[in-house]
This record gives sequence, structure tokens and C-alpha cells, in this order.
Amino acid sequence: MVMQRKIYLDYAATTPVDPRVFAAMKPYFSELFGNPSSVHTFGQQAEAALESARESVAGCLNCQPKEVIFTSCGSESDNLALRGAAMSARKNRGANHLLISPVEHHAVSHTARQLAEWYDFELEYLPVDESGMVSPADVADMLRPDTAVVSVIHANNEIGTVNPIAAIGSLCRERGVPLHTDSVQGAAHLSIDVSALKVDLLSLGAHKFYGPKGVGVLYVREGTRLLPAQTGGGQEFGLRAGTSNIPYIVGLAEAFRLAQEERQGRENYLLPLRDRIIGRVLEEVPDARLTGHPNQRLPNHTSFVFSGVDGNALLAMLDVAGYACSSGSACKTGDPEPSEVLTAIGLPRSWGLGSLRVTLGVRTTPDEVDSFLDILRDTITRVRRLN
Repeated sequence: MVMQRKIYLDYAATTPVDPRVFAAMKPYFSELFGNPSSVHTFGQQAEAALESARESVAGCLNCQPKEVIFTSCGSESDNLALRGAAMSARKNRGANHLLISPVEHHAVSHTARQLAEWYDFELEYLPVDESGMVSPADVADMLRPDTAVVSVIHANNEIGTVNPIAAIGSLCRERGVPLHTDSVQGAAHLSIDVSALKVDLLSLGAHKFYGPKGVGVLYVREGTRLLPAQTGGGQEFGLRAGTSNIPYIVGLAEAFRLAQEERQGRENYLLPLRDRIIGRVLEEVPDARLTGHPNQRLPNHTSFVFSGVDGNALLAMLDVAGYACSSGSACKTGDPEPSEVLTAIGLPRSWGLGSLRVTLGVRTTPDEVDSFLDILRDTITRVRRLN
């Protein structure tokens, strides 16, 4: 029996570990296995690897090593940033107002809701336009003296829109309010210079840029006060207790270095493929819309909605045909609903249920893109007939 080759088009969900990254990690599983908190030679070797990784990440972020906090993932970084900044701002200056966009990753939006529901913070949402972009003018209008923290996603995981973080950061800095941005999706494809972005807190997750799952970073600008979310030992400058995961931290640092150094070459390769998908889908598929900004979007990211299409059925048919993509709709048993992001940008339910995200990676070939596009229209036609 010949197995059909599967084509992966879901790089926004996760990426394979780069062989160069795996090679850098490998010695720290069984040869250089010490605990960096130990004082003996084994511990010193691990500590040297930890601090070398921290310096590498800091160099890519254009910050100080002491501003780099290693976590278990992007979601933990988001949690520490939002919860830590909010609690600290309440204690130190009586701030009780949270300001976030309605198109945040759930690691931000659910954390903000918990702070509102359980700890009586006032949660307010910034408006977004039809592409899911936040306007700096709206941030300026909604900032208050008692705003504890602002969180605006750098690049949206679902619709690919890139927000004007530097402009928003300038406004927040003028008002003395910390700005957090979730750059988990953007780090594989955007320049992540925290000085240029003017952020106080920034989250990364390694598995989005060809590193391992289970490790992340939170950049914390010097002077930004956070309440630690995980207490215990004094690791990570007292902000994140727990024995350091040295192999994964080494992998993150190498993957991030490669992503930033090779960024322009990757963008030059991916942009024509991205634009080929957008052009052909909008030209060939009836009742199709692009979601997200047409230009200010990630170079590997395409996303659409189709009228009269069940997005989950479309994904299943594409998977059977050999193509792994994803949808923006959250499937609830017996009650499918459009995602919060698609609702926030004003799509009616009939369109929002028919979403499709196709995201590319450094392994994606032009032939794979063309073969996918050749079958997509017929697949959508079949799904519509089933409705």
C-alpha cells in the first residue's frame, strides 16, 4: 500500500525543529546535563550554557541579558506579563484598568478576563478595523491615569495582520503605562528589536520559529515591575521559579538567532508564494474574502472566509486530500461558532464559520502551493453541496 504524501501548510500552528537547532540542543540531554543552580563543574557547564543563550537572545532583541526571562512557552510569557504587570501596578500606583485588543491570543484575553472576573480589574477593549488592526489614535483616546497595562498583539496568529506596535509603544511610554505585545507569531518573520518597538514586555515561543515546543521568553524592560506568577527558587531573577530547561533554552536561542539572521531571505522566498495563494483564491473561488490586512501582514500567512462553507468539513476534506491547514472557527460540539477574532472584525456568522488559514514555511515548495491551489476550488464546491 502506497501512503499519500502529506503536505504541511499550518506553520502558524507550529514548525518543525531546524536540524541545526536540534544539533545545538543534543549535548545537553545526556552529556552536559547539570543543574545550573549546582556549584560543581556539571552545574557550571549548564549555567554557562544558560547565560550564553540569554546573551544570544538579548543580542537579537537589542536588550540587556538581565531583561530576558526564560519560560515554558509563549502562553506562560503572556500570563506572567499581563498578570504580573497588572498586580504590581495595582499595588504600586493603584491602577485598576486593563486595555487590550479584542483580537489577542487566548493566553492574553483569557488572562485579562480572569483578572476582571476574579480580581475586579476593569477590562476594556480597543476597537479594531476590518483588518483587525489597532489604531494608535484609539490607544491615545482610551489610555487613563489608572491603566495598569496595555496589551496589543504584534502579529495576529489567525488573520496575519501586523500592528503598529512602535507607534503604540511611544504613546504608552509618554503616559507611563507599560505595553506588552505578544510576538509569538511574529518572531519567525519580523524584526524583534524591543528598543525600536518601544515595548516594556514582549512574549516569544520557540516552536513558532523552528525551535522546540515547551520553551519561551518574556522580555521585561529594566524597571518594569512584575509580580512573579511562579514562586520558589530564585531562578530567572526571581520572576520565574523552576529548574532551567537547558536543552530547550539552548534550542530557543539558536532558533531565534537563525530566524533573525535569515529573516530577509526567508521573507523573499515566502512573499511570492503567499501572494500567489491570495491572488488565485480570490480569483478562482466564488464568494471568498481575504481576512486580515492585504499588505501589513506576515509574509507566510494567508487566511480566508468562504460563504456557505463549513470550515471544519473543509479542513477534513483537505486533510483527506493530503493537505494540513487550519481554520479560525472554534468547533463546539453541536454549536459551532466563529472565532472571537472573526467576530471582532465584523464578519457575519455565515461567513465566519467558513474560515481557512494556510500558512507557509521554509520547507514549502512552489509545487506544493500549486498542487494545493489546484484542488482547493473543487474541494470548496463539494463542501458547499453538503451544506
